[in-house]
Amino acid sequence: MREELPAAAPPRSIFRTALLLLPLQALFRGGEAVLPLLLAAWFGRTADTDLYYLLAAYFVFAGALLTGAFQDSGVVPVLIEVEKKEPARFPEVAGSLFGHTLAIGAAVGLVMGTLAAAVALFASPSPALLHLALGLVSLMAVGLLCTSVRAFYVGLLNARGLFHAHPVASGLGMGLTLLLTYLGKEALGVRVIPLAMLSGELVAISILSALARRALALRLRPTLARPEPVRRIFALVRLEVTGSLITRINPVIDQLMSGMAGVVGGGTLLRYATDVASLPTSILQATLLPVLLTRLAQQASRPSLLRATTRRTLFTVALLLLAASALLIVLRMPLCRLLFLHGAMDLAGVARIASVLPWALAGVAPFGALLVLARAHVAQQNSRIMPSMGILNSVCNLVLNVALVGPMGLAGIALSTSLTYVVVAVVFWVRLPSRSSHGQA
Repeated sequence: MREELPAAAPPRSIFRTALLLLPLQALFRGGEAVLPLLLAAWFGRTADTDLYYLLAAYFVFAGALLTGAFQDSGVVPVLIEVEKKEPARFPEVAGSLFGHTLAIGAAVGLVMGTLAAAVALFASPSPALLHLALGLVSLMAVGLLCTSVRAFYVGLLNARGLFHAHPVASGLGMGLTLLLTYLGKEALGVRVIPLAMLSGELVAISILSALARRALALRLRPTLARPEPVRRIFALVRLEVTGSLITRINPVIDQLMSGMAGVVGGGTLLRYATDVASLPTSILQATLLPVLLTRLAQQASRPSLLRATTRRTLFTVALLLLAASALLIVLRMPLCRLLFLHGAMDLAGVARIASVLPWALAGVAPFGALLVLARAHVAQQNSRIMPSMGILNSVCNLVLNVALVGPMGLAGIALSTSLTYVVVAVVFWVRLPSRSSHGQA
């Protein structure tokens, strides 16, 4: 194992780097945007799809414990600091993080899978749905471990400015996911979705591992040692994950509240509407935000420069997302027909998606601002605020859901999420430190 890492490339402009990533994202990660559309065409809206999306929301909630710990987290600024001040310790720190990733990922998958299986045993209305639920749970639980390993490699490579690795690896993995889902949809039904996703994750991990060995010129040896930088990472990430975990319960609450809207397949339709609304911010998260976090982490010792970068980014992001949202609102019905009116999806369902979409799109620009501001806090290692921000997010969403689902139905659930993003973004800005929070957790 080498003691010194190859020198990192000089930093480019944030938006220039993001634009250079855009073709890679479009080419290799387009499958992630296409997947919900294909699932709508292949599976329509049934009790099985509602069960799948409820479990998917639960395991995304569980996955926040893992992906939030490594990807766009306090791992990035600490690794940047270690490489700058103590480059000889980088292999030791990376190996320790890898070992803890494997241990924690396996434990979380086991615990969350067991809890979901126990609930299914007591709550499933029929033996057929119980059998389906247990099959989905087992596959999704194993997928949590794979997701954690992939997130570890993405965080490691992003800290070195190798932003192309994630879209290449995840894109090729998603290609396999789409192929396997198509081939197995008739024989396996919705069971094929988590099976195909698990296969795609394994492909992505293999590619990321190879890229890390080549680019960093080191072979990771997982350990459970806890050097000081790793202990600091745990202190930061513990707070970030707590906030993210609390926030991630929102989709689960939304899915449960959709049952009060009195619409057949309401949870599925709400999910499809939010998938469309999330397309602009998905592009933002894939291209700009990893670059932004790395740049802000490099500026963390100069808070005035960090705030200036944050303000410029906020203005540009808000402008772009407002324009994208307005365009999608104007074109919502023909767009929803084009995207969803295929296969098993019916016209009434498509019309319902289009009616919910404007309320979901109202939150796109605030959500983009929230994402930018969250990374500004993470870059300054100001993770102590994350639990309270998560509580604010979830309580606000729940209260607004209860208030709006009755008079507005599914649209009220979408609007409650949008209004929550506005509140959280404002509070994030107010709480942005005016000086460095380095080392505080």
